[in-house]
Amino acid sequence: MMYATYLFRRSGRVIVFALVATLAVIAIGCGGASTPQVEASPPTAAGISPQKFSDAVHAVMMADRTVYAKQVVTRLKKQEAPVKPSEYWQDEDHTIPLPAQMFRMGAELVNDNPEAGFTYALKSQWPLNPQNQAEGTEIEGLKYIAENPTENFYKEEEIGGSRFFTAVYADKAVAAACWECHNEHTNKGADYPIFKAGDVMGGVVVRVPLD
Repeated sequence: MMYATYLFRRSGRVIVFALVATLAVIAIGCGGASTPQVEASPPTAAGISPQKFSDAVHAVMMADRTVYAKQVVTRLKKQEAPVKPSEYWQDEDHTIPLPAQMFRMGAELVNDNPEAGFTYALKSQWPLNPQNQAEGTEIEGLKYIAENPTENFYKEEEIGGSRFFTAVYADKAVAAACWECHNEHTNKGADYPIFKAGDVMGGVVVRVPLD
């Protein structure tokens, strides 16, 4: 288990963001280089900028997702093991969650934790699951990283009267188990792309409150 603590100074007080990252709750993919789409907020005297914080938590997420996809899911498939990954793992015996499902479950735990200090989600321009449907700034970010796969997208936005720093990172196909599952999925439409290694399959959206 790894712990990282980040400080931000907002409205004259210091808020402590504690990140607890474990393989069991954060699960595939990797981001691109840190090239801001818009100018990010400057670092404060008490800590680091929202951009650097977002980059840091994203790096941990992607490391654990990649390990789960390559060393667990793909390995089980190659071995033809009695335990296999399945989209319907909750209703089937001897199955484990898909990488995207592991990632979403971790995101839900963080999003429900008021002490986390940030939220994150996996989004797509071609969602197989309605929960991964993008909206607003997310759509803008997904289009940007699809056209610029080696860069990240950064922007400040207002949601419900509150300001957020929003970062969108390319979620790339890093394991055959992932792109094969997407390419063969029954929910895909006629315009759904055929993915291969290294393709941008979606984006990871990280939001940090600024107010």
